[in-house]
Formats: sequence, structure tokens, C-alpha cells
Amino acid sequence: MIWLNTVLYEGHPVETFIDNGIAVVGQIPQNVDVFDDKLVTNELLSKQHLPIPKSIIITDENVNHFKLTFPFSVVAKPVRGRGSQGVSFVRTQEELTRILKDMFASNDYGNVLYVEEFLSGEEVTITVMPPGEYIINHQSVLKENYWSLPPVKRFNHENGIAPYNGTVAVINNSEVLSDERLKSEIVQQLCRDCETAARLVYAKAPIRIDCRSNADVKYFLFDLNMKPNMTGASRPHRQDQDSLTALAARKIGWDFDALVLNMLYQYWQK
Repeated sequence: MIWLNTVLYEGHPVETFIDNGIAVVGQIPQNVDVFDDKLVTNELLSKQHLPIPKSIIITDENVNHFKLTFPFSVVAKPVRGRGSQGVSFVRTQEELTRILKDMFASNDYGNVLYVEEFLSGEEVTITVMPPGEYIINHQSVLKENYWSLPPVKRFNHENGIAPYNGTVAVINNSEVLSDERLKSEIVQQLCRDCETAARLVYAKAPIRIDCRSNADVKYFLFDLNMKPNMTGASRPHRQDQDSLTALAARKIGWDFDALVLNMLYQYWQK
């Protein structure tokens, strides 16, 4: 069995092992290649009437004469990326043009970027697990559909953006929502939306979806991660390294070992 704990893409050498029937834990490489593109994924979610923020595509050719269709403040992002790397909160047109030109000049993010409306409300992260058999509270539980771990609230943002977890450990700026909030209809609906998104991208392993509300407390799915960060407090010198998914898992009684084992149970073969 091979654990696909790496960035995958169509044509990845591991596809040879998958084609030969080796069991794997993780996503289908071709799907990761497709759905790591935020523009493709957002278009897919939008067609299925899932709530996503307004956005506009910027290229190195139109960076000097694009026109936003929504007001500032906004967020500039790479089309492909990990966490908050390369993400900037922007208040003015002049600042936006400068940041976009700097991103293009760096050659770190390709020749296509995008800008989306800034959502000023609460940010939560939802981990969605694939259908399968799990051990929860020492009992075998069959989950016939995609299902969500408890949403995790993010706080202490830096300039409107959650800091990269390599800089600030997520346990220092994240916590599972209260029991009362978890039962609320708005949170339950958001979980259902994320579960629909997981089905649309054919997730074979956990995915993580970052969501945020606007001033009217309407939530939007703004970043779908096919390979969530999966660090955990598994060694004495790493007790502060629980990922967002590990934090959520603890709410249903899974320590890091139990989370990893339950992921392992969802292995698949071609």
C-alpha cells in the first residue's frame, strides 16, 4: 500500500503502481491536477449553485487595464497554491496593480492570477471525509456518503488573511466551533455544501475547504484543498503541530493516531 502524501498531478510516476493494482491512500492524481486549479474548481462549484466569492482572472497581458466588477477590499491569489502563500489583502487599485505585477515578476505563480472579493466575516475550515467504514467511539460506523468533521474557526488573522501554518501554528489561532454553533442550521448547511463539493471533485481521501462569511453572515466556499496539511502532535517535540484536520478530529474523539488509522481504512485500488 502506498500513501499518496505528496502533491499529485496527471502523469505522476505513482500512476504506474495504481494501474498495477497497488492499494493507495489518497486522491486520484489526475483529479488533483484538475481541481488544484482554483478557477476550474470554482467554476464547477458555481455551476452546481454552491456559494463562492465573486472573482476576476488577471493575466500578465491584462494586468495594466483590467476592471473589477466588485468593490474593494479584495484578495489577490495564485491560481494554484498552498494555504496562504502568495495571498494578499488589498485595499486600493494602485496597491492591487503593484502586487499583481510583483507576483508576475517573481515567476513563482505562473502567468495567471485571480482576484476575489474580500469576505469580512468569520472564517471556518471544514474537513470532509470520504464514504467508508470508520471507527468512532470504539464502534464501527458505516458512512455511506461524504461527511464533515466539526468545523474549525480561524482567528487572529494578519491583515485580513490567516497566516501560513509554517509561521504560526494553527493551534494558536484556531478552535472547533462551540457545540451550540455546531448545531445551528447555518453551520449544518455549510457542512452540506462542503460535502457536495467533495462529491463533485470525487474525493477519495480527506479534503479541506476554507469558508468565510460576508457582512450579511452568508458563508462562501473560497478555497478547496485536495491535500490538506496533515501534521499532528505525534512526537514529544511537536505537541503544537496539530493541523486543522487533526483539531477537528479530536472533537469526535480521535487523537492523531486514530485519525491516521481511519484514513488508512479508506484505502482504494483501481
